[in-house]
Amino acid sequence: MKVLLVEDEVLLADHIADGLRDQGIAVDVAYDGADGLEKALLNRYDVVVLDRDLPKIHGDAVCATLIAGPSDARVLMLTASADVEDRVEGLNLGADDYLGKPFAFVELVARVRVLARRTPSTPPLLTKGDLILDRARRRVSRTGRPISLTRKEFGVLEELVVANGAVVSAEALLDRVWDENTDPFSNTVSVTVARLRRKLGLPTLIETVVGSGYRLP
Repeated sequence: MKVLLVEDEVLLADHIADGLRDQGIAVDVAYDGADGLEKALLNRYDVVVLDRDLPKIHGDAVCATLIAGPSDARVLMLTASADVEDRVEGLNLGADDYLGKPFAFVELVARVRVLARRTPSTPPLLTKGDLILDRARRRVSRTGRPISLTRKEFGVLEELVVANGAVVSAEALLDRVWDENTDPFSNTVSVTVARLRRKLGLPTLIETVVGSGYRLP
């Protein structure tokens, strides 16, 4: 899962982003509406957590542009106002959910996960041969045997299963499972794939396509 957080309160934004990353969620951060809109249109996200009162471009305008454009990301709007009218107005713009400040972080995480599961291209239960990946419960099994994975290993496997046999490049995995602060020249992806192969057991499920990436044939 990958999330874009658009929040102009820098300390709050960084705190939320760190907390989401601790939950195994890849997060990019923008501190104003213009940067947030640019990132949302250039990259693919499962969920956009969008503050309403943003500088440069108001959160309402960002939301409306995303809903009208090609993005299929779900939008969770944040606001300091608890007025019913504000919540209704935000939802009328096309936002999928609305959360007033202050909020409990555990509730934010729960809402983000629920919205991510609503993304049309990602059903909650994924299968590939004898492999079952339960996105809702974050569980993996093969031939009925449960497999314990780290958050990043789960994210890589999820992307490969969703690709349905297509090759996924290391760059794409880095973009989808990690975030924009990760060193693109590191061997993080190859190391994670190697650990994942060992845990999944034999016969080997993940195939390396030299010069292109990885796939589950």
